Amino acid sequence: MLKTNEDQTSQAAVLTGGAGVIGTAFAYGLAQAGIRTAILDLDKSKAQDLAKEIADETGTEIIGVQCDVLSIDSIQDADAEIAEQLGPISSLVNCAGGNSPSATTNAEKLSADLSNLEDSFFGIDVSGFRQSLDLNLLGTVLPCSILGKRLVGQKSGSIVNISSMNAFRPLTRIPAYSAAKSAVSNFTQWLAVHLAPTTVRVNAIAPGFFLTEQLKYLAFDENGELTPRYQRVLANTPMARFGEPEELVGTLLYLLSEGSRFVTGTIIPVDGGFSAYSGV
Repeated sequence: MLKTNEDQTSQAAVLTGGAGVIGTAFAYGLAQAGIRTAILDLDKSKAQDLAKEIADETGTEIIGVQCDVLSIDSIQDADAEIAEQLGPISSLVNCAGGNSPSATTNAEKLSADLSNLEDSFFGIDVSGFRQSLDLNLLGTVLPCSILGKRLVGQKSGSIVNISSMNAFRPLTRIPAYSAAKSAVSNFTQWLAVHLAPTTVRVNAIAPGFFLTEQLKYLAFDENGELTPRYQRVLANTPMARFGEPEELVGTLLYLLSEGSRFVTGTIIPVDGGFSAYSGV
């Protein structure tokens, strides 16, 4: 019979991008569930400061580790440090990601008279496009290939990637981010099938619009009023509000638990109904 009161205190998780806004919410949620966690972040001091703060508050063992998710050497060094300090791991959560301003168009659509070419897709810097693809896609693939190897060796565990609403419905102005997150969803399903014989499960969460610092900057003008773009976002979100990062934690804990032991290859929207609403 499936356990309903699972004790997760014997688990250990690796969390990339762990010092970001969503990563911080995940780190707290994991610790509050008693899951020992390695917070990986490009900024070592932020990772270590956050780890100490959470450990002091929850009493759960949390460590902060420097890691560049686009560097194989850096991930391998982090893996060795995690093995030494935490021992075997039970899960990998790939939270590192983000959009690049240089991969964003100023215009939502190309005008019929072609007067705004530089503000459109045709004005995007290729290096910015590549940066966004690398961070979101390779920043997921490389940790899976190195840290996921330990899970495969144990023939148990769960990998959770972070996709996006952009993978379901590409948003205007951010073509690189949309393409990258679509690739993350596809890769999640591919890897789930590939690893199924080892019982390692691979799933993804697709957040809708959450009040991260970046979104606050984009969604509100200097008077604290919603911009027209984000007025449209809320008009197309049935719950008519932005999500709070903590509201992603329940889905994460479910995907790491025995309660989802027959769930693999899924992309779960947590979006207030955005992906379900046609606009009419």
